[in-house]
Amino acid sequence: MTTTALPEPRSSARGQTHAAVRTVDVVKTYGTGDSAVHALRSVSVDFAAGEFTAVMGPSGSGKSTLMHVAAGLDTVTGGQVLVGDTDVTGLNDKALTRLRRDRIGFVFQQFNLVPTLSAAENIELPMRLAGRRPDQEWLDRIIDVVGLRDRLSHRPAELSGGQQQRVAVARALAGRPEVVFADEPTGNLDSRSGAEVLSFLRRSVDETQQTIVMVTHDPVAAGHADRVVFLADGQVVGDMTAPTAERVLDHMKNLEG
Repeated sequence: MTTTALPEPRSSARGQTHAAVRTVDVVKTYGTGDSAVHALRSVSVDFAAGEFTAVMGPSGSGKSTLMHVAAGLDTVTGGQVLVGDTDVTGLNDKALTRLRRDRIGFVFQQFNLVPTLSAAENIELPMRLAGRRPDQEWLDRIIDVVGLRDRLSHRPAELSGGQQQRVAVARALAGRPEVVFADEPTGNLDSRSGAEVLSFLRRSVDETQQTIVMVTHDPVAAGHADRVVFLADGQVVGDMTAPTAERVLDHMKNLEG
């Protein structure tokens, strides 16, 4: 591993209480009247800067909806979402697009890589589209953290599923976002590849003080986090620090039981 000194991360160091993202009494309702679906019911939660937080809950609990509104991918019916000190709910479309582009990273189940581009080109693509020049020192560090140095010239078809997801993780981290949202990032991977990706997410928090919020249904995945927030029926029903797969599984059994 390289020992090159890093530029100072934009997010706060772990151990501080600064919230990278905060939801305040967030309500999300789909439809009206008798057919209304209340996906989120007055949800207030802080996601601490420089920490790895997992969001879990039974199917239909609202965990993906929470991630989408927290990331500015969906609007709220009521309440507030703040990224740092910015009230996301008060932004117009142009400002919201800029916030998602400049301050938020995304990792999803689908790798969403451009098949005709190399791994290096895929990693740099969002910054190039935004007209920004990559910070080469930071980019080199991220490439080493996710272990892609010898795969940069390969196109997606020449990479395994785990390697493709590592490219997607590097792409999300490359712009030095304040927070990375990951929606079931290991859902399309076998257990070995999934473990690799979770290890890289963990290292990005430990070694670069990245803030990560991950939605998952997998207790093993949640065991890599610093904290787990549990949802049920659109409400926060639990909060666990220093989770293990066994503790998370026991808690989930109680929620579903």
